[in-house]
Amino acid sequence: MNQNLIDKLLLDLKSSDLNIRERATSQLWRIWFWQKGKIPLEQIEESERLLSEGDVAAANSILDDLVDALPDFAEAWNRRAVLRFMTKNYDRAIADCERVIELNPVHFGALHGLGLCHAALGNYSAAIRAFRSALEIQPHAIENQRLILECTARL
Repeated sequence: MNQNLIDKLLLDLKSSDLNIRERATSQLWRIWFWQKGKIPLEQIEESERLLSEGDVAAANSILDDLVDALPDFAEAWNRRAVLRFMTKNYDRAIADCERVIELNPVHFGALHGLGLCHAALGNYSAAIRAFRSALEIQPHAIENQRLILECTARL
């Protein structure tokens, strides 16, 4: 990955210009999804297709195989965390989010997901920490701001 480009895009996330922020967000997601090339991306897409069709087991199997084959592919871990969150397997989703963050500390999606998992479990202080970490990267993310307020009210 081109670290200079990523650093510029991370700076762009802090811009007051919505168009710049949206472009940077889109480019970062593209970089993360394409980190390991076309075939792993196609496996993620196949998993998402299966999940949308309700075949959770097959979608999960693809992602399990992908993280086993490419343990440094952060987006594979992140996609599995999303699947686990959607199936209310919050503890395992948290573990996957934490692995994503180890591999890619600026992965605002994993930080947001980590917050959602903690909030779902009633761990509001941990959720607030995760949402604040995501906000450090994406300070204009209104959803994270809203979730911090919601979690604070539940403490």
